[in-house]
Amino acid sequence: MTVLLYQTDSYIREFEAAVVDLQPQLNAVALDCTVFFPGGGGQPADRGWLELGDRILPVVQLKRDGELIWHVIEGTLPKPGTRVTGRLDWEHRYRLMRTHTALHILCGVVWRDYGALVTGGNMEPLKGRMDFEFETLRQELVREIEERVNAEVAAGREVRVRVLPREEAFRIPDLIRTKINLLPSQITQVRTVEIVGLDLQADGGTHVANTREVGRIRVVDYKSKGRINKRIEIELDE
Repeated sequence: MTVLLYQTDSYIREFEAAVVDLQPQLNAVALDCTVFFPGGGGQPADRGWLELGDRILPVVQLKRDGELIWHVIEGTLPKPGTRVTGRLDWEHRYRLMRTHTALHILCGVVWRDYGALVTGGNMEPLKGRMDFEFETLRQELVREIEERVNAEVAAGREVRVRVLPREEAFRIPDLIRTKINLLPSQITQVRTVEIVGLDLQADGGTHVANTREVGRIRVVDYKSKGRINKRIEIELDE
């Protein structure tokens, strides 16, 4: 099992870990703990490297397999039991944290003020998009939404993370904001991300601790993806 350190603290930039298994065909190692987010839910995987003495082993890909996170590396595989230091590409990670929280702010405002469900989303560092069941979305509403999401940024709302038993989590009203519940039935612990006073969702990604860290959100485009489905695209400042 790989302990997912990022699930409880998104600000850890480096960590010490032991190699617990190898996949020579992938040139990959599994560690007993990691801060590397492997990707999922529209958020890309982290970047970074492992250090072993004076050796630098770039992490070029991450794969989740059951309870293990595989770190695909460049260089010779260390032996099981070897201690390594892992370091994130922090600039890349922090941009994704800001972007992910920005999308939750957008989702929270659209759900609270317009009652629209999310049908999909994706992100890159400092830009992302979210699709909604939002038949009445028009240009004038887009500008209104932009003003409202930036008011929530300026409000300095705390972002809280909790891990709950599945049964307890699903007693929370409106926890699942997507049109389809994407949480597999075998997941017994549900991680929730709450923007206090605005939004509460089941979510596995990384986030900032306060909405002020997001910075200004610009709605740069909106598109019709059908009669009902509409897409809102956002960008953040550097």
